[in-house]
Amino acid sequence: EIKLIDPLFAIKGEMQNPHRMIRALVFKLSTNESILKYKHQQPKPRPFEIKYYVIDLPREELYHRINQRVLGMIEEGLVSEVNNLLPFAHLKPLQTIGYQEIFDHLEGHHTLEKAIGLIQQNTRHYAKRQMTWFKKLYGNNFYSTDTILQMIKQ
Repeated sequence: EIKLIDPLFAIKGEMQNPHRMIRALVFKLSTNESILKYKHQQPKPRPFEIKYYVIDLPREELYHRINQRVLGMIEEGLVSEVNNLLPFAHLKPLQTIGYQEIFDHLEGHHTLEKAIGLIQQNTRHYAKRQMTWFKKLYGNNFYSTDTILQMIKQ
């Protein structure tokens, strides 16, 4: 269908990527224009400068918050939520931190305590990867919460 309604995308687009093909198809049907028209445009000049500030919590505090957040999710009914989604456990959107560990628990692979520990550990690992990515992208724009609050007050 994309070949019929958007031959430009069919020639130059990512025909091997089903997600991008569907996005291009939806875009064409919604706007009557090829998504490729927007893909290679130069960014518009802006009358302002964008600055990025990353809150850099001490690792101990970050890990404590992660651990507490996971316990809160369990108290709020994560196990029940995941149990209702068990028939859909194979779907990619549910292959995420939190759901996957509880799916494994519900399938008898480990205890709830082990699942909680794995969620906490996997979330900490994810947070570490995020910080590495932010450092690569934003360099030295890392500030403590106190510094951010002072900047806001000014």
